[in-house]
Formats: sequence, C-alpha cells, structure tokens
Amino acid sequence: MALRTRLTRLLGIEYPIIQGGMAWTATAELAAAVSNGGGLGIIGAGHMPTEILRDEIRRAKSLTDKPFGVNLMLLTPHIDEIVEMVLEEGVHAVTTGAGNPAKYMKGLKERGIKVITVVPSVALAKRMESIGADAVIGEGMEAGGHIGELTTMVLTPQLADALSIPVIAAGGIADGRAFVAAFALGAEGVQIGTRFMCAEECTIHPDAKARIIKAKDRDTVVTGYSTGHPVRVLKNKLSRQLEALDRDNKPEELEKLGSGKLALAMKHGDVDLGSVMAGQVAAMVCKIQPAAEIIGEIANEAEALMPALRASFED
Repeated sequence: MALRTRLTRLLGIEYPIIQGGMAWTATAELAAAVSNGGGLGIIGAGHMPTEILRDEIRRAKSLTDKPFGVNLMLLTPHIDEIVEMVLEEGVHAVTTGAGNPAKYMKGLKERGIKVITVVPSVALAKRMESIGADAVIGEGMEAGGHIGELTTMVLTPQLADALSIPVIAAGGIADGRAFVAAFALGAEGVQIGTRFMCAEECTIHPDAKARIIKAKDRDTVVTGYSTGHPVRVLKNKLSRQLEALDRDNKPEELEKLGSGKLALAMKHGDVDLGSVMAGQVAAMVCKIQPAAEIIGEIANEAEALMPALRASFED
C-alpha cells in the first residue's frame, strides 16, 4: 500500500516515513536501505569530518537510486564547510537541528534541496516556515537523544494548526498504531529513529542493538538538564553518573563526562559506560529486521487499523 501525502510528493518517496539522522548510527548503509524501502533515508552528519561525510554520501548514491538526505547539526564547528560540500555533492533533502539554517537556506533551495527543520515548539516552527523551510519535524520529548519539553501528542496538533507546510511527527513512533495516531493529530509524515537502530542494515554495534531490544517501558532517563541540553538515553552506569552531576548542578563536569560516549556505545559496544541514545519506544522494539520490512510492517498495520477504527465507532 502506498500512503500518499504532501510529504511524499514533496520528497518523491512512496511512504511518508523519514529515518532519523542519528549521529554514529545513520550511515550510508542504513539511509540507502530506508530509501530503497520507500521512505527517506538520512545520513547523520554529527561532527563528522567533511571528507568522510562526502564518502558517506557517495556510498549512499552507489547503494540506492532513490531520494535520500543528510542531517546537519548546525552547531558543528565546520558546518559552513559541510554545507558547501553537500551543495557540491547534491542530495535530495537536508534535515537540520541545533541551530538556525537561515544563512544556508538560499543556497540549498537554489540547488533544489528540500530543507526540513527539527523543531521543539510552535514559535520556532513558525520562524522556520517564515525563512523558507519546506516542512518541519516536530520532535516530542519521548524521542531519543536531544529533546525539548513537549510531548509528541501535544506538539503535533499545535504545529498542524499553526503552519501551512507539512508537519512530520517524531518521538514515540515505532508501529502502525503510532503512525495512524500521528496522522490523526495532523501530521503528514513521521520520523522514526529508535526502531531503525535495530534494522539489519544499521551498522551500530550488536551489543547496542541487543540493549535496545532488552529495554522495558521505564528503561530510559533524561540527563543533562543542568546544561540546558537534555538528552534521553537508556539507563546504565553512565546515566546514573550523569544524573548525579545534574543533581549537584555541575554542568561542566557533566559535559566533560559525556564527551565521546555516544561513539563508545554505538561503535565500540560499551553499553554500560557509553551513551545509548534511544527513545521511550525502545521497549516496543523486539527484533532485528531489514529496514524495508520495518517500513512494510508499519504501512500494513496502518492500512489494517484504519477501517478497524472506523468500525469501532459503529453501532
């Protein structure tokens, strides 16, 4: 089943599903697999050196002829260089976070690159629409990694009411039920991160995948409140140390301790002292499977659920 929305037309994709641009997780292999499955795969740039990111983009091009994008973390020190390289290489879309993309908007749009911004609030979303964003991703606090204050269920309908551009719901979405719920709230697409971490094509360490599959409903925690940049992770020895520093209001020590810990978990498999950034929905991820199968399952669940919902209101 194809689920057509303004977002699928905007991006030239079959399903209105975007894969989260997770640093140390969203590589060319995963992005290409998601795109080949009918969604929009995203390479997570993070703080990646420019030439390594160029290689990732070129590898993705060799693995898929479908549209894919790059997530740009705008606070990266060499972001100007990264954007210039993205303009040279050409991708179908970019998602942006951790900063204002205004200075890059004209150049990206002139190259035909769709710009989709991650937002935690209505005010920021309106600003992004005013500077030319093609769509926004409303990321709720259920999501893994850096989060805002509002839940997906609260944020999504407010964004849909306030904006004329498509709204993509993110945070707490892993199956067809959440997919349908997001559309009921006014979204025209969803972004999925945690479930794609357990895609076969995702290159993170097997121990990180196993930790996600093992997660229960209360196994995530938010750390980093004292820094002003809270992060949702799976509970482990590191998270307990970070929570203690939060309680003692020691943001500088917290940031120092957290430095490099995402790579430690995702690349090297240390799920005790590494940062396993995953959303609350980790408890619903039960197996490792191909990315295309994940997308197909979600679409089929959604297709089956919609008439069942209508029937539930009948006498």
